[in-house]
Amino acid sequence: MIVSAPFMRPSPARVSPLPATSVPWYRTITPDQWRVLIAAKAGWMLDAMDFMLYAMAIGELRAYFSISDAMAGLLGTVTLVMSGVGGILFGVISDRLGRTRALMATILVFSLASLGAATSQTLIQLLLWRALLGIGMGGEWASGAVLISETWPAAHRNKAISIMQSGWAIGYIAAALTAAVILGSPGAGPETWRLLFVVGVLPALFTLWIRRHVREPDTWVSRGAPAARVKNPFAVIFGPGLRARTFLIILLGSAVQFAYWGIFFWLPAFLARPVEQGGAGMGVVGSLGWIIPVQIGAYFGYLTFGFIADRVGRRRTFIAFMLIAAILVPIYGQMARSPLVLMLLGPVLGYFGHGYFSMFGSFVAELFPTAVRGTGQGTSYNVGRMAGALAPYTIGAVAALPGIGIGLALATTSAFFLLAAGLIFTLPDRSGQALEA
Repeated sequence: MIVSAPFMRPSPARVSPLPATSVPWYRTITPDQWRVLIAAKAGWMLDAMDFMLYAMAIGELRAYFSISDAMAGLLGTVTLVMSGVGGILFGVISDRLGRTRALMATILVFSLASLGAATSQTLIQLLLWRALLGIGMGGEWASGAVLISETWPAAHRNKAISIMQSGWAIGYIAAALTAAVILGSPGAGPETWRLLFVVGVLPALFTLWIRRHVREPDTWVSRGAPAARVKNPFAVIFGPGLRARTFLIILLGSAVQFAYWGIFFWLPAFLARPVEQGGAGMGVVGSLGWIIPVQIGAYFGYLTFGFIADRVGRRRTFIAFMLIAAILVPIYGQMARSPLVLMLLGPVLGYFGHGYFSMFGSFVAELFPTAVRGTGQGTSYNVGRMAGALAPYTIGAVAALPGIGIGLALATTSAFFLLAAGLIFTLPDRSGQALEA
């Protein structure tokens, strides 16, 4: 076991299986625990909606600002890089000021940044607002995942994180529907995308509910804001005891995030672009309609991952998702030219191309002690996200090469799914164990 010197203590004991009972598992969850889950899931859902509004409007933004695919991808990369910064920043904030306070702050940041993006007159202004949105986006996941991990029973932690993670698919669908209505309206003009970003400010209102109904986890409160006793949490997670573990989580996150963002950032553009340009030829409004089946598959992938992991093991489930996704991506990229193929493969790609993210919230939280859990989770996962942020630009640049196109460029992400399947063996799996104090 890798242990940081300031936190030497016996390895956490595995929680004994719950005794046989006729009471369903969900009836054993307290109202406070359900409210925590609602807050984290809704925050992640709204985060997804705000982030994906940009991907839905790429065609309009390319025309308005006269930018190339590579530059459009670069804006996505900047947002993702800054989401890594946000994850690190709010990980520290959640350790020092509280998980719930950090969650509310992140929602306010990405909501107000979406509104600011609607006012952009230049490409630089749009880039700055999207960078700020990224900070809120990364911070929301880090705060929400730790909040759930410290609040829910160990026996049901995988399920809770899966339910939270499924909020991303709902937010993605909400972004697609919003874009279809606004950008596809008869009166849509060259600046209609601004209204799309204005809608993104609405999540800010949700913080009022969180403030009133969600309290800090007992694990954090009982230790009296434990991070206050750690002068430099980074010295702990990158110290001799935890350094190797932290770097391995970063590598795993990098592989997964590159594969994911390489595919799904460009999916709307791939579906909309004409076949002769390497796309699926569905048009802007048509492509948004075909995104929904993909995200329905994603929703069930997120939702069921934890339940499957509880039955067959978290590591085995993750590897299965990685291998199937690696096979599906090149097939989808080359065959998605007809409604039948989109209908059959879209939900399957969505299921296996997303569901594995439901592992990370609980998996990473279990590898750090309470005093630096927010910092450890936020840093290790989000530095990986920053590395994966190279994907939108890379895929955009590869797609621009002669004879390549987006469909073929997407297939390169399969290698990163395979890499992640191997890296999972380098980290311990503490599923079902009590969190280390």
